[in-house]
Amino acid sequence: AHARIKKLMKEIIAMHGWSGDSNSWHEWFKHFKKHGWDWKNGERGYGNIPPLHPRWQNKSGEKASGKRAVIGHSLGPHLLEADILAQATDVILLGSFSSFIPNDQTSRGLLQALKSMKKQLGTKEESTMLNAFLSKACQPDGTTSLFSGPIQNGLSLQGREKLKADLDLLIASQDLPKGFPTTARVLVVEGEKDSIVLPSARRQLVDDLTEHLQNPPSHWIIPGTGHALLIPPLIKKVCIWLEESP
Repeated sequence: AHARIKKLMKEIIAMHGWSGDSNSWHEWFKHFKKHGWDWKNGERGYGNIPPLHPRWQNKSGEKASGKRAVIGHSLGPHLLEADILAQATDVILLGSFSSFIPNDQTSRGLLQALKSMKKQLGTKEESTMLNAFLSKACQPDGTTSLFSGPIQNGLSLQGREKLKADLDLLIASQDLPKGFPTTARVLVVEGEKDSIVLPSARRQLVDDLTEHLQNPPSHWIIPGTGHALLIPPLIKKVCIWLEESP
């Protein structure tokens, strides 16, 4: 019998972080599409885009050939279903973490700040708080190069409840996201001037991955940029990294 020659799939599932939406991947999507990748966005539905939980193309039980890459920003990887992450061959973590609140003297102040943010959701302070969070995420760059998302366009009622629940998830995070594969090739990208994820939490992520994975992660620290990693050349660099792997 003729062996069916299958075109090797190159799939990506991308997940935005807390308070963001799938529009943030617009430039990434364009670049990867041009390079033959099948790109799907996960979407929490905080604003006016309905929630979306994408799946890999291959049927379960069928051995997949090709690449299945997860790209997640910040809380994003923790928002994906465990079975999606478990099937990934490559994982790119942008400004992410395993435990958001480090187990050190900074933890108490940070926990109070997060609880205070949660209390302000749904009050007249909400917009000020969310915009302050956004500009801190973009520091030292401005917010002008951002695609407008739920913070600029307004939250939906269900979206606001989900934002609260996801803040609880962020507070409770203590480990790598559920389902994290041990065999994946992993790239950690952090902004040197990240004002959202503390340096000790960034170190913890690399330590946790090094312990968890069969091969240690690649680790890029991008000088002069912050949590949102608003640097267009990064898209091309990540694409090259993904394509050079076996």
